[in-house]
Amino acid sequence: MNTLLFAVIAYLIGSVSFAVVVSKLFGLSDPRTYGSKNPGATNVLRSGNKAAAALTLLGDGAKGWFAVWLAQHYADRFGVGDVGIALVAIAVFLGHLWPVFFRFVGGKGVATALGVLLGLNGWLGLATLITWLVIAYAFRYSSLAALVASVFAPFYYGLLFGFDGILLAVLAMSALLVYRHRQNIGNLLAGKESRIGSKKK
Repeated sequence: MNTLLFAVIAYLIGSVSFAVVVSKLFGLSDPRTYGSKNPGATNVLRSGNKAAAALTLLGDGAKGWFAVWLAQHYADRFGVGDVGIALVAIAVFLGHLWPVFFRFVGGKGVATALGVLLGLNGWLGLATLITWLVIAYAFRYSSLAALVASVFAPFYYGLLFGFDGILLAVLAMSALLVYRHRQNIGNLLAGKESRIGSKKK
């Protein structure tokens, strides 16, 4: 019962869309109405407001980290084991993808997934972040960087901790990230994908 409660709380935390909230606070257009129409930091950056994009990135990442930290911090007290922590990791991620507060229209989950990985283990999150940065710097495509990092994240976890229930959660997040980027994959193959920092149309 406690595990289910933690998962529900994590989902609700994930359902807070910082792209929409921050854009409204800054008086910007709803990120679901321009560019990729994805409520995420990369699309908010297309508004030209770097501060709003940075706050969106920080908020979306922080909620993933916080949900996992909360589960880990109170795991012993409420009997939430590794399976419960794995469910929390997936729940906060699903909340971002399909947020109950925003008619189940959410982002692609890159920043939130990174926050979850950092919450699970700092080295795991850092290795995945470095992978993203290297690909993003080399090719200037946020989506390509996210795809490569999502493929490597389970590999990094396996190297650090081996096979367990949490690895299954990381694999599920990676699969969902690839799925959410299916349109970007098509754009990349067609040479139509927008580069990092391009303005909204």
